[in-house]
Amino acid sequence: MQKRALGRTGLSIAPVVLGGNVFGWTADEKTSFAILDRFFEAGFNTIDTADMYSLWVDGNVGGESETIIGKWLKRGGVQREDAVIVTKVGADLGGKKRGLSARRIAEAVEDSLRRLQTDYIDLYLAHWPDAETDDEESLAAFGKLKDEGKVRAIGCSNLDAEQLQATFDAAAKAGVGRYDVIQPEYNLYTRSKFEGELAELCQREEIGVITYYALASGFLTGKYRSAADTEGKARGEDMEPYLNTRGFDILGALDQVAAETGTSPATVAIAWIAAQPGVTAPIASATSLRQLESLIAAGKLELTTAQMKQLNQAGA
Repeated sequence: MQKRALGRTGLSIAPVVLGGNVFGWTADEKTSFAILDRFFEAGFNTIDTADMYSLWVDGNVGGESETIIGKWLKRGGVQREDAVIVTKVGADLGGKKRGLSARRIAEAVEDSLRRLQTDYIDLYLAHWPDAETDDEESLAAFGKLKDEGKVRAIGCSNLDAEQLQATFDAAAKAGVGRYDVIQPEYNLYTRSKFEGELAELCQREEIGVITYYALASGFLTGKYRSAADTEGKARGEDMEPYLNTRGFDILGALDQVAAETGTSPATVAIAWIAAQPGVTAPIASATSLRQLESLIAAGKLELTTAQMKQLNQAGA
């Protein structure tokens, strides 16, 4: 499978990234192992996780996803150098375990390395902006990790264009390395958080872009078409914002293109993101091997100009 350069990081990744947010939540260890095995067998190479996954589950404390990935890596299904591991720091894990201070970054990376059972992280991201810590401090701390060989590349998540530019300015002022990757929310329904100024800045500065919420919490799979469809589902309560005329127009376009390509709405929705200017790869999650096949198909699907136009118009 043809890999894509991830900005200036020197990393190359397949056109779809596997989301590890479900590991330890809606996918147990056995299922997670099977999904990871199949994903890599199909030629893909990148896993996205975070130190907070899956803190929101009753009884979890955070780090469950990293722990599962670490056990899988240790088992030796793939060589470590063949897997690109993305994880994050900065979310509130309780107490003083939050933010992007130099102390917190130095502490958190050791926890992630231990859970992942590896001596380096390929891409380490600042998960959320931290108003209490100067960008210079955070960037210097990340730079130290690179110098120590604990991290290969650094990036950020959930920043707008103004905030991202501020980090570039801070890096130049402090004489330290900048963020070379960003992870914004982006899908056929939610487009304003990336398109426009942020997308233009990323292309101008050669920033790698790995997007999240590719399927809008599952809405773009087409399985939620009414309030009744959401009842009793793990993500059902997240569907209300999408159940409107615009959302239904998008589903209609996905249905038509899926029929034309012999795939599924989920496959088309992911392929649409992967084809957008400036996007390196979207993240998508799967809780079963059946769902995973939609992700794998998306990495191989090339939409026509007419199909891209139809999808763009439906979600405009």
